[in-house]
Amino acid sequence: MTSSSAHSRKALSKIACNRLQKELVEWQVNPPAGFKHKVTDNLQRWIIEVNGAPGTIYANETYQLQVDFPEHYPMEAPQVIFIPPAPLHPHIYSNGHICLDILYDSWSPAMTVSSICISILSMLSSATLKQRPTDNDRYVKNCRNGRSPKETRWWFHDDKV
Repeated sequence: MTSSSAHSRKALSKIACNRLQKELVEWQVNPPAGFKHKVTDNLQRWIIEVNGAPGTIYANETYQLQVDFPEHYPMEAPQVIFIPPAPLHPHIYSNGHICLDILYDSWSPAMTVSSICISILSMLSSATLKQRPTDNDRYVKNCRNGRSPKETRWWFHDDKV
């Protein structure tokens, strides 16, 4: 976890453990296209390989997502970041933080890791230019002490990319 709370992260609740085990089984049976879960012994942190969709500016490119689950998942959204190097995208900062409403304000307990991945791939696939957000340098500088993207007050104003 990139957050300063990494060392004090609480163990998953029984509900969270059950839900994640169920999602993991579902993933093994029916993984979302373009994604691969890298197996570890840590249920609370998933590493997911992302392959750019064919026919997009990210085709043939591979990135890694880190998904950290909070104690009260799915009632609380997981923290999802790209492990640097993050893709060049108008909603992805160079430190891996992702500006995507479902990861924050629009989170619903009905969402799953698979639905998050599909949303991220859709966001990547709709981009026409590889570029960082205009405020990348300022934002990354403000996150230097390990601030979690969940501590950011995001402004979701551009749904075209």
